[in-house]
Formats: sequence, C-alpha cells, structure tokens
Amino acid sequence: MCGTPISVVETGRTAGICLGPGDLLENRDLMPITAGGRHLLLVRDGERIVAAERACPHEGADLALGRCVGGRLLCPRHLASFDLRDGSVSPGWSFRALRLFEIEATSDGLWLRTG
Repeated sequence: MCGTPISVVETGRTAGICLGPGDLLENRDLMPITAGGRHLLLVRDGERIVAAERACPHEGADLALGRCVGGRLLCPRHLASFDLRDGSVSPGWSFRALRLFEIEATSDGLWLRTG
C-alpha cells in the first residue's frame, strides 16, 4: 500500500496520486474523494475502477448520490447517464461529457494518473 493519506502527491512515482489501498472501495460502487484539489467520485463498474468529476456537468448535481448501472453513471437529479468509457452523456441531453480520470490498481494501492 502507498501508506499516505488521500490527496497527497507521491514524489517517488511518476505523475500520480496515491488514493489508498486496492480495496479502498470495499463493497461500495461509489466513493466521493478529493485528490489533487479536485472533487472526484471513484466508481466501480464490475472489476474496473474509474474516477469521474463529482458534479454533473448539467447543473452541478452531486453524482455521489447517483448510481452505477451497466457501465453508466446515473445523475440523481435529471436521470441523465454517462458512459464510463468516455464520459459521453445519454441521448437527448446536450451538454459536455463527464470528465473521467484513469485509475491504476497496483500492488501498492490505487493511483490516480495525472500525466
């Protein structure tokens, strides 16, 4: 494990922030975090973990109150959904895609890739 608190940039690794141990999400599908000064949401989609901006790009709803179903993150306010592969919004909505960030699981923890 990385052994440092969430949001601390590791100086010994290239372009990454250690978020915590590999089992940080435990049984949860969604976990709000702050890393690198950004409010993010860790999302488990099957075996894959991705980080997304926490506020919906439509009106800023807290996506931590939503849910993940079939590779999509659902907004709790308007029920728009975002594809967790590229952040694209569901048909019928006309606003920008959700920003996604790569998470790498290593033997020493979960890492948010920043570069």
